Amino acid sequence: MMGPVLAACLLIILSTAWISQANGATCKKDGGVCTCNDQTKNVDCSSKGLTAIPSNIPVDTDRLVLNYNKLRELEPTVFHRLTKLRLLYLNDNKLQALPAGVFDQLVELDELHLQYNELKSLPQGIFDKLTKLSILQLSENKLQSLPHGVFDKLTELKELSLQINQLRRVPEGAFDKLQNIKDLRLEENPWDCTCNDILYMAKWLKKKQDEGLGGVDTAGCEEGGKAVLEITEEEAAEDCVYPNTTTAIPTTIITTLASSNDDDIPELPVPQENFQKFLGYQEPDHLPTQPQCLMSISGYLGLMMSLVLTSAAILYVIHFLKKA
Repeated sequence: MMGPVLAACLLIILSTAWISQANGATCKKDGGVCTCNDQTKNVDCSSKGLTAIPSNIPVDTDRLVLNYNKLRELEPTVFHRLTKLRLLYLNDNKLQALPAGVFDQLVELDELHLQYNELKSLPQGIFDKLTKLSILQLSENKLQSLPHGVFDKLTELKELSLQINQLRRVPEGAFDKLQNIKDLRLEENPWDCTCNDILYMAKWLKKKQDEGLGGVDTAGCEEGGKAVLEITEEEAAEDCVYPNTTTAIPTTIITTLASSNDDDIPELPVPQENFQKFLGYQEPDHLPTQPQCLMSISGYLGLMMSLVLTSAAILYVIHFLKKA
């Protein structure tokens, strides 16, 4: 009778191992890639070549380190269970965008590090729930603009880093709610000091310089090298027109085209990329990398091996039950 008992035990062990593998163990002590410290609730997944965030990070984690990996995108709900998180390091990855609401459950977050990525824009309201945030690092990205009111809820923010991006202006009132800001880094952006949209930022920086805010004099104009806070209304007199601004077609042209015969309408060249956008075509952001493919293959082989061993254990149990 010991045969069936041993077989049943083997079946339980294999099933447990398969479930653990399917969930993706997080910590090294469980066979995962990350290092966990139960005393301090720290999880360190840095420099592991990760293309996705492990699925079962402990819910009581308060410090999560994911820097120096190969993350290109985040699932919208990837952090939703981590409501006790206070420090989140996502710097030095390949993030190209942030999904709306990805940080909404991190209401206790104190530091958010997103520097050294490839972010070109930020979703509206991306930081609205982070009302306890004191440090926000966005330097060394490719930000071309900021959404209106993006920092309005960050009234506890003390450090904001926006240096080394592609910002030409900030929205009117962008910094007005930063009541506790102590250090603001804006250098190495192509600030457009010929455009009157820069005047809000120039006046705000001048006022904060008088109040002793650090870093306000680091923002320099793209042309001439003059500090933004020194720009006057006479120097920034032009209306702002940027390449992505849509210009309306004059009604006289529309009327003329409508009244003309089809044969008289000239053929207008349409750039290929605009035509593709009109049809809804988009190039994929990225193709699977070699590590992603290898991880997928190894995961598939591991799963198949687990299924084979589980099936063998089941047949073993049936064999001994028949003999009994």
